[in-house]
Amino acid sequence: MDDAEARALLDEVMDSEASVALGFVVTGSIARGTATRHSDLDVYVVLADGVPPRPVSRSPRLDVIPISISRLEDPPVFGTPGWWQRWSFAWARVERDQTRGRLPEAVRRQATLTPAEQRAVLVDHDRLDGYLNLAYRALKADRAGRPESCRLDAAEAAPWLLDALFALAGRVRPYNGYLAWELANHPVPGLTAREVLAVVEGHLAGDPAAVRAGVRLVERRAGDWDAASAGRTLADIIDGWGDDLLLLRG
Repeated sequence: MDDAEARALLDEVMDSEASVALGFVVTGSIARGTATRHSDLDVYVVLADGVPPRPVSRSPRLDVIPISISRLEDPPVFGTPGWWQRWSFAWARVERDQTRGRLPEAVRRQATLTPAEQRAVLVDHDRLDGYLNLAYRALKADRAGRPESCRLDAAEAAPWLLDALFALAGRVRPYNGYLAWELANHPVPGLTAREVLAVVEGHLAGDPAAVRAGVRLVERRAGDWDAASAGRTLADIIDGWGDDLLLLRG
């Protein structure tokens, strides 16, 4: 779908829903400028609370998703149904906002993490310690001469690494298909797209050097997070690995 077709289709949706909508949110590849001829248009129709619910409308060219403003303002927490959908609002486009900024703030809130949410992802849901555990298993397997086990554990560690790195930056981890795009267009502070992608690729290949590089990335960003919060929460988790850090760090 090209830009002109998407614009015409969007205007048609907005005009047809103008009497009930508080605004519209365009998500997906069209909002981010990555659309191809196979792309469809994804539009959230934001409704006032109390407006009767209506079903989602899906077709090969157009998805129209009704959502109340209060639901949009109440993002699901990590590990609960709906969490997966939060990144769809990252770098989304708001159209015809009639909420005096309430809608754009709700969209921003969906794609970002509060300090409490960062802690929940990193500590309560073990994304930091869980990554170190999988990295340690991969490196133990490499040391024992079991490359197939190293590859499996390193590959399994990659999503945990990304959860941790993006949570440390106060952001929801992007969908895999958008990882390179996000790193290039919206870099994570303190990291380059090149080093993150190289580390991820190395994990998928079972490269012990890449696993140790991932550990260093996490340690570096965890130190920044602790410094910003004037605490040692993440440092204590890392230090808890004791002598096993020798293997993790190489």
